[in-house]
Parts: sequence; structure tokens; C-alpha cells
Amino acid sequence: MANTATGLDEQILETAKDLFINKGYHGLSMREISDALDVSKAALYYYFKDKEELFLAILKVYLDDMSEALGRIQSEAAPRREQIRHFIEYVLAQPSKQRATIRLASQEIVHLTPKARKAFDALYREKFIGKVQSILQQGMDNGEFRKMRVEAAVWGLLGIMFPYFYPAHSGDSPVPDETIQEVATIFLDGICK
Repeated sequence: MANTATGLDEQILETAKDLFINKGYHGLSMREISDALDVSKAALYYYFKDKEELFLAILKVYLDDMSEALGRIQSEAAPRREQIRHFIEYVLAQPSKQRATIRLASQEIVHLTPKARKAFDALYREKFIGKVQSILQQGMDNGEFRKMRVEAAVWGLLGIMFPYFYPAHSGDSPVPDETIQEVATIFLDGICK
């Protein structure tokens, strides 16, 4: 059995996350997850009632981590511009598997029930998007950033970062620091002279 001191539930989450990233939501069965863990399906269902609940648990763990990091960034006594730079650095410096979780959420959430999608959307906005919007809005309010629709600014920021949510762009390692700084500069300063 795969159960160790770290807890089988944590092992399930980690293994299933890797499998979801590689196979997608519909490309993966609970049987494949139990086989990868070398546990019975019954053991898997003891922790998670179905694949949807397991998938949402994986996303929630990621959102909790992101929320904690954004909370630290927001509490910095730094200008909002630097807080956005620190957010970009935090996300892109993560191993590709962590970055791929954001992509997984955006691509695979459509396969969930409407109730699950609604619950995830509320968490996503509370723990992630809402916090980034808050930083950007504060920067607009205090004159650091141009006034614009904050939603457009958030999606523009994530759009610049999105290619790095695919492991193919950087393998299993973090995005190089030089690239992270270029991404931050492009978002914060644009490409015009």
C-alpha cells in the first residue's frame, strides 16, 4: 500500500493531480488513480466520493496555496507594481506541475456539473482572481496604474503568463528568472519605447 506518514489522502491528491495534468479530466478514471497508487478503489472512495470531488479537492489545495501567497504579497509594504511583479515571480518560479494546475482548472472545469462549476468559480474568484484584482484596483486608485477595467487587466496578466502553464515551455523546472522578469516588464511597462 502507498500509505505513509504523510497520509494516503495527500498521496491521492498528489498522484491524481499528476494524472489529471497528463490525461485530462475525461481521460482519467478512478481505476487508473487507484492502480497508480497501488490501492483499492474502495480506499480511494473512502476519501473521495467520486472523480469530481477528487478533482475539486486538488484545485482547492492549489487555490488555498495561491490565496496564502497572495495574502503575503498583499501585506507587503511595497507599491502595487512590485506586488504584481512578486505575484508573477511567485507563479512562474513554481515547478511546472504547480503551474499546470492553473491550466488544468481553466481547461477541465467545463466537464464538471453546473453546481460544482459554480462552487469552484466562487472559490477561484475569492482566493485567486479577486486578490489579483484587488492589487490592480488599488494601483489604479492610487495612480500607479492607468485606469481601465480591472477584469481586463487581470485577464491580460494571466494571458501573458498562460503559455508558461504548459510543461512543454520549460520542462519540469521553474521558468528562468530572466524570462520571469521579461514577462513582468512586458505586463507592467508594455513593449513600446
